[in-house]
Amino acid sequence: MPVTLHRVDHRDWSTDDQTALDLSRIYADAPAERLPAPADDFIRDHLEGGGLFCCACFNGRLLGAVAVNIDAEAWWLAYTCVRKTTRRRGVGSHLLALIGDAAAAEQRVLRVASATLQMGDQLLLSRLGYRASPEGDYFEFNPSGSRGGHQ
Repeated sequence: MPVTLHRVDHRDWSTDDQTALDLSRIYADAPAERLPAPADDFIRDHLEGGGLFCCACFNGRLLGAVAVNIDAEAWWLAYTCVRKTTRRRGVGSHLLALIGDAAAAEQRVLRVASATLQMGDQLLLSRLGYRASPEGDYFEFNPSGSRGGHQ
């Protein structure tokens, strides 16, 4: 399934009704125990806090999303979710690869805090090339290979 990367910031979410609907549907499909708040509250709080969502887009619709916070050296990823109707088709893995390309273009590594990960998520990240930090508090992926990542 050929998907493209679409970034959603607060402006996009508040002015584009289809983007807001798609993002709400993505996180409404997430198991409640995997989100810190109800879906719409989670989305609003993340965007109002300066975060963004990197989304998998197919035929003009958002199918999956990852909450992203960006600092000087890394993109911090959390709360990956794919619409229930498109799960198990590689959308999530492809989305993470697209995010890796975008982060590499900005010379940043990708990080995921370990505290937010279930065991299955940790196994998936390991399969995709993420490595646990020496302290074990996050997983890191160095998409460009030019920084001293944990690969």
